[in-house]
Amino acid sequence: MQIELNQMRIPVRAMLWSGGLFALLCVAVTASAALGPVRIDPLTVARAVLNTIAVPTGVSAGLATYSLAGVGVPVLTVDVSYTGIFSFDVSRTEQTIVGDIRLPRIVLGAVVGFALATAGTVMQGFFRNPMADPSIIGVSTGAAVGAVAVIAFSLTIPLQFAAFTTALVTAFGVYLIATENGRTPVATLLLAGIAVQTFLGAVISYMLLQSGESLNEAVIWLMGHLHYSSWSRVEATLPLTLLLFVALLAYARDLNVLLLGETDAQTLGIEVERTKRVLLAGATIITAAGVAVAGVIGFVGLIVPHMMRLVVGPDHRILIPTSALAGATFLVLADTFARIGPAEVPVGIVTAAVGAPFFLFLLRQREVYAL
Repeated sequence: MQIELNQMRIPVRAMLWSGGLFALLCVAVTASAALGPVRIDPLTVARAVLNTIAVPTGVSAGLATYSLAGVGVPVLTVDVSYTGIFSFDVSRTEQTIVGDIRLPRIVLGAVVGFALATAGTVMQGFFRNPMADPSIIGVSTGAAVGAVAVIAFSLTIPLQFAAFTTALVTAFGVYLIATENGRTPVATLLLAGIAVQTFLGAVISYMLLQSGESLNEAVIWLMGHLHYSSWSRVEATLPLTLLLFVALLAYARDLNVLLLGETDAQTLGIEVERTKRVLLAGATIITAAGVAVAGVIGFVGLIVPHMMRLVVGPDHRILIPTSALAGATFLVLADTFARIGPAEVPVGIVTAAVGAPFFLFLLRQREVYAL
């Protein structure tokens, strides 16, 4: 009876925590949209935000050809038309500032933070180690190779496409290296990831030396930034992020069982290798989607899941959604600080400056054990 009551409380706790964190995210979005060189009152911001809400009314697809090493590469393009729902009375200037300039950046920051925190939570459970993060198997480094190659060598292929593709190739390459006879030992996967990251780090360093006048642009991308945000990037990232989040959340119970160890999980009826493949693929793709549009942003996928685990406990049915919303809020706030100062700085600098000392504080206050 007690077990049944506990099972009934889990969805309630998840909804309560998620509802509270979603409200906090809305407050952070409103406050961020109000701040900048032109200050706008929160009520006007709320109206302008509602005016930007629209529903898709049409979709068209086509093929665009990009040149890569002299070879035409076809890339699928999708255009979506939208119709607004609300029409509150907001001045044209304020609507443009909020809806066209600030809000795309804020929403993209929330999506990227959501993706990185989700992936970090899954990776920490997958490796049974609270020190794991989304880049542990080379996703971020792989994305950096593609992005820096486009910048350094002036390739005509879209940077985001190149970063996303090389991130996936790297991660699944690490998986293949670590897999033998249909099994993928977690320790081998971790070591393979470290080795591949080291090698790709050398490749990135070489390309930076060859980048010439593009060096500054490449370094800024490697620091992580949201400066070139747009609604088109949100459209490209949000649907995939939400789809993968739902898929990973569906495996939250299996991830809980894997914490007991692979032998015990197998005994309890979990298809261990299949579950590991799904979790690894989902976390890899959702990380690649975030990194491709925002560059390498550290500590979101490490510190946020670790912090939320201390607050809500280790049950991934609660931990995954709460970490995702907390990650979205954290990155929105971090980017707000990054852009409202005397000189704008890459958001990756802010997340590292805030995340590293806080993480050290947690280590001093609470000893970290394997999950």
